[in-house]
Amino acid sequence: MKQKMNSFIETCDKELIDLSSYLYNNPEESYAETNSSKYICDLLNKYNFEVTNNFLDISNSFVCKKGTGYPKICFLSEYDAVKGYGHITGHNALSTISIGAALALGSIVDKIGGSVIVIGCPGEYLGGTKAVMARQGVFDDIDVVMLAHPDVVTSESGTSSSIIPLSIQYSGTDGLAFLNQNTYTALDAVLLNLNILNSLQKGFPKNLDINSILSKGGYTPLLLPYEAEAKFYIRSNNYKTAEWADNKLRTIAKYISELTNLEYTASLYEPSNKELITNRTLNRLFSHNLKESGIIDIGKPRDIYAGLSLGDVSHKVPCIHPYIRITDDPNIKYGTKDFANATQSNFAHKQCKNASLALAYTGMDLIQNENLLNEVKTDFFNNKTI
Repeated sequence: MKQKMNSFIETCDKELIDLSSYLYNNPEESYAETNSSKYICDLLNKYNFEVTNNFLDISNSFVCKKGTGYPKICFLSEYDAVKGYGHITGHNALSTISIGAALALGSIVDKIGGSVIVIGCPGEYLGGTKAVMARQGVFDDIDVVMLAHPDVVTSESGTSSSIIPLSIQYSGTDGLAFLNQNTYTALDAVLLNLNILNSLQKGFPKNLDINSILSKGGYTPLLLPYEAEAKFYIRSNNYKTAEWADNKLRTIAKYISELTNLEYTASLYEPSNKELITNRTLNRLFSHNLKESGIIDIGKPRDIYAGLSLGDVSHKVPCIHPYIRITDDPNIKYGTKDFANATQSNFAHKQCKNASLALAYTGMDLIQNENLLNEVKTDFFNNKTI
């Protein structure tokens, strides 16, 4: 069956190259990926995937399915770009890897049973849609979820940070500043909030970071700022600690509101992300298949400081998020225009194809070997509560 998938992916090799090139040449920012989403769906539809657009009424999201029953193997696609910079983190190549894996596994799924599913997830740079999907039960009926992210090194899936993006806004009175010299302003409240947080952070847990900015505070000293806002990025290696800090900040805001007699609101300005829980059994299986597909040099599990919207999914279903080197130039840095350009090289296309095959092999192994799938699920339940 692996040889059949190898042969099949060769027949659609040009279409996968064209997919990567199209996304590269037509970058669309978060939640505006209309053409990118359509291009991917049209390609999957051509190969007899059942396509649902605007999944969950989320613009530019999609679900594409082929096969019937269980196990259900899911690959994720991200296709937004950074405004003004393009695909500097290689989401065009990420989607190519996932779609290649789906096409390869889809070519044999009718013979071996099970289902292959691709879920299109817009808006990754602004927090992503996976957390929303996870909360709405999208992944409750799926057996495993996989994606492979382009990078400058190849490494196994590790962990990520939990992130809560919190906004605290105060509102009060407006008017001319020189006629209201003894009035607390919304800006006073925000600055007090930041100062209290700065003092209290000395006693916070060591695995917690809180970054903050003053995002709104008036536009001229002549007028009282009616509204002022601070935005916080609460970051930790586990979600419970991040929630603890979130509660602290909300308590501070309420206290300041009572002191100054100003109204306040505390809310998320982007979706929050839990830390990624990598399924170790799935990780091991994929790494074995990656070597079989031709990528031998694989680094240890990689823990990243950034947040991943896949983190929320990994608390619902076994997941992996490995990294695939797509450039042979050691001078190219991730997150740069040179990296985006590198996604169009022959080397990148070969690496993406090999990664696609490794994902497809892994899906096939799980469909054909019930004991292996049970091992993955046991690993998930054993580590879910940690």
